[in-house]
Order: sequence, then C-alpha cells, then structure tokens
Amino acid sequence: MDLRFEWARLGDLSAPAFHAAMVQREAVFIIEQKCIFPDADAYDLQCWHLLAWAGHDLAAYLRVTDPGSKYPEPSLGRVLTNPAYRGKGLGQLLLTEALVRCEQTWPAHANRIGAQHYLLKFYQGFGFEPVSDVYLEDDIPHIEMLRPAIAR
Repeated sequence: MDLRFEWARLGDLSAPAFHAAMVQREAVFIIEQKCIFPDADAYDLQCWHLLAWAGHDLAAYLRVTDPGSKYPEPSLGRVLTNPAYRGKGLGQLLLTEALVRCEQTWPAHANRIGAQHYLLKFYQGFGFEPVSDVYLEDDIPHIEMLRPAIAR
C-alpha cells in the first residue's frame, strides 16, 4: 500500500486534514469503543499530528504531545487505524514513522504512552516496557509504558 505521511502542528494542517482526523478519532474512540469523553482537547493545540494518507483517505493517525506537556517525555496518543484499512499492517508502519519523527524532533528523548492493555505486546515490539500497574481510563484497561531514549 502506498502511504503518504503528513507530520504537522495543528496550525499547519489544512482544515480538511484535521477534519478527517477528528472524524476518525470520533469513529474509533467514541463510537466504536463506546467512550463518552471530550476527544478534542488542549493537547491538540500543542502537539504534532501524524496522518497516514492512502490516496485521499486518512488510513491511520496519531498525535505526539511535546515533552513536558503531558509527561516529561514526548507521548504518542490517539493511535488509530481507519476500520476500512485494518489488517494491512498500518499500525506498525504508523508507529515506525512516529518513532522516527520523534527521534528527529527530540533526539535522545525517551517516549511514554498510556496504552490500552490489550496492545501491550504490540508496543513491546517497538521497545516500550510497562512502567505502571494496569489502570482504567474511560472503563478500558490501560498501562503506562516507556521506550528508553536511543543511545547515541
């Protein structure tokens, strides 16, 4: 699959691109996962957005909060694959691209995530390790994970 990645701050995204991201975030996190929570938040204003485009379709998305805004480290979140594109390995491609972008943007920084617990092994495949007990967020089991900084 031919993907085009877009890495941008909110102010640099086009209105249609951010709209596509919000439509997918709503479809996955609110409707599919049945979580009633305010998805759009202040972090959107101060983070990087990574969009994976397959033609004109938003196939996958995540955002990365700056160090010091949510955690001391940069933090990947709102990780999703458009349901129409699941089962094609896009999650792995998205995470790989995100970690490359994080290393370029914040060299020698660790990355921290609050992952849904069922994705523990997926994130461990990228070097993340659990650093907390399992906790509930929006009635979904989560675990905090840390990926150490890459040694230079």
